[in-house]
Amino acid sequence: MNFTLEIDASGLNCPMPLLKLKKALNELNSEEVVKIIVTDLAAHLDFGVFCQQVGHEILTIHKAETSQIFFIKKA
Repeated sequence: MNFTLEIDASGLNCPMPLLKLKKALNELNSEEVVKIIVTDLAAHLDFGVFCQQVGHEILTIHKAETSQIFFIKKA
């Protein structure tokens, strides 16, 4: 999947992955995609609520045993 910016939030716990995501999205233009890698397995909850409230779109989530990779399109 194509993306504009990649953020590695591995090893960070809540709320840091969400804060890094918010900062990354502020740097992007509308319709651009950020790829964020997290090891906090509960990040999907924070990302889901945040994206729903603000209007960003989670395009896909790749789940592995110890990490998750999100592709999120800015509204």
